[in-house]
Amino acid sequence: MAVFTVHQPPLGASENMPEPARFTFVRDGFYFWGFLFSVLWMLRHRLWLVAVLFVALSVLIVVGLKFVGAPAGFQQLAIVALAFLVGLEGATLRRWTLARRGWTNVGVVIADNEDEAERRFFVNWQARRRPNAAPPPANAEPVVRMASHSSPGVIGSFPQPEPPR
Repeated sequence: MAVFTVHQPPLGASENMPEPARFTFVRDGFYFWGFLFSVLWMLRHRLWLVAVLFVALSVLIVVGLKFVGAPAGFQQLAIVALAFLVGLEGATLRRWTLARRGWTNVGVVIADNEDEAERRFFVNWQARRRPNAAPPPANAEPVVRMASHSSPGVIGSFPQPEPPR
């Protein structure tokens, strides 16, 4: 099972509700293609600022290591380590870019793949938008956690929400 965060786009001037097709689901985990082809992966996901910073940091590392006289193998190892870091933190980089563009994190979904995550999220999202609607199907597992901006965040492995005041 994978964990996906759900991001809602900023509303346009004439919109009162976002178009469901514009929502973005970001999977947690290691991004193999982000590790193997870091800059191309960043450009594919429209992470322009991250790509520029990655290239600048790579050049800075190589120039710094040449300045101190490090062997070429060590320089290559440093670049591979930086690419590995991109693979590990690919989801964080995507979330940061979305937040910088005004997107809102509206929930977390646990599912086998992105299609299943979308289905589970929108079943729950539709039920929240229409309070008098029929409940979700009995076979739909309640694995969607909607973000709530009115209550404080809960931190920990086994969170216990505070009692209402």
